[in-house]
Amino acid sequence: MESGRRRSLSSLLSSLSLLCVVLDLQLDGVLGATHVEIEQHLEMGRKLLAAGQLAEALSHYHSAVEGDSKNYLTYYKRAAVFLAMGKSKSALPDLTRAIELKPDFLAARIQRGNILLKQGNIQEAREDFQAVLQRSPDMEEVLNQLQRAEELEELQEEAHQASHRGDYVAAIQVLDRAIEISPWDPESRELRAECYIRLGEPRKAILDLTPAARLLNDNRAAFLKLSRLLYDLGEHHGSLSEIRECLKLDQDDKECFAHYKQVKKLSKQLDSAEELISEQQYQEAIEKYDSVMRTEPNIPFYTTKAKERICFCLVKIKQAEEALDMCSEAHQREPQNIHILRDRAEAYILLQDYEKAVEDYQEAREFDQENQEIREGLERAQKLLKISRKRDYYKILGVSRTANKQEIIKAYRKLAQQWHPDNFQSEAEKKEAEKKFIDIASAKEVLTDPEMRQKFDSGEDPLDPENQQGGGGGGGNWPFGFNPFESGSNFHFKFNFN
Repeated sequence: MESGRRRSLSSLLSSLSLLCVVLDLQLDGVLGATHVEIEQHLEMGRKLLAAGQLAEALSHYHSAVEGDSKNYLTYYKRAAVFLAMGKSKSALPDLTRAIELKPDFLAARIQRGNILLKQGNIQEAREDFQAVLQRSPDMEEVLNQLQRAEELEELQEEAHQASHRGDYVAAIQVLDRAIEISPWDPESRELRAECYIRLGEPRKAILDLTPAARLLNDNRAAFLKLSRLLYDLGEHHGSLSEIRECLKLDQDDKECFAHYKQVKKLSKQLDSAEELISEQQYQEAIEKYDSVMRTEPNIPFYTTKAKERICFCLVKIKQAEEALDMCSEAHQREPQNIHILRDRAEAYILLQDYEKAVEDYQEAREFDQENQEIREGLERAQKLLKISRKRDYYKILGVSRTANKQEIIKAYRKLAQQWHPDNFQSEAEKKEAEKKFIDIASAKEVLTDPEMRQKFDSGEDPLDPENQQGGGGGGGNWPFGFNPFESGSNFHFKFNFN
């Protein structure tokens, strides 16, 4: 009976074995690829690679690898496409697999050694180069690469020593050469970035940290440092982008998350403030920039930026005295900022201090000769200064440049009553009163007419005969060429001062 059971079990195993063979053959027909099909993929991949159609070539090499996972050449050729696409990290596993399948495949070892050297993996690169030289000792290319590996090792040691003793300039000079040999080495780039930071050159540090953060699969420390550098420079959008990369790697990273919350809050406030300015909601924008200064009081950039934009908003709502104070504070922080100088010049214009306005515009022009807005502002301020030395209608009525029509009419009535010629007895007094009365009436005429006031605010006197078509009229400075005080006039002084 026991013998019968053994025969039954043996028969069952034989049947299962046969079934597996049949299934393998069927799966090969469905999932696998024939030798001809693999060769077709390889040929298409070669042609597309030669034509520069890398993505399409890669697709065919993927199919070739899937069709025959034991063919070292398919891995090597796919690695070649990855390298052509600048994806060395993707090429490395394929080259390693090709070497595993064919240990004496020298071309793959040379390519892998070159990649490892560029990554700064000196020992691994050296092993590949030495393996090649054991079979082909006279290969000049590999001898040179081995020599570069030895040089790189010496440079790295020298750079670390210079950095440790605080000679950051020397360290950078050494690292420049090291990075020429190993441009994909994150350690060398991070060390050079740290040297730049120590020398107060954060933007150069950013240029090294940006690739360094991405050269490793998990380099959260580099992303955090990069985000902080950008944040300190005022580039809050870039800072936010980099700190998010850190959190993609580990959403529970405490340092990255704490910094992320700070950057996100400040970035939101800054964006909101600028949106309010674009909507001409200047008072609300001022309040938002006050919040910015409270949120980040320790980074000078944000305080200066907030004061600059508050200065701009105060000019827009014509709060000249407050604008002048804020602009001056911002100017002390950033003397060469042409926008601050422009806005302070506009505050001076509101205060009718045209000489100071011209000075600020001239200073801004020195920093940016090509800026059209600054050039036009300077020309307008110079015109206003020239006019003010002749006749300033705001000063004549004693009103500010922001006065509304009712305030202008009220000032006119008071002065017209005061300087009406009928109030004076002597001929000399009457003549003086006539002159002042004409100026007062002219000022009222210009400042209550929107079109003429706009011209005057732009630096043009609409009653100046030189500015009128066809030259001046016969009425001197009296509006519309009529002077009621001229000799022979039958005009009588009966005004209702409306």
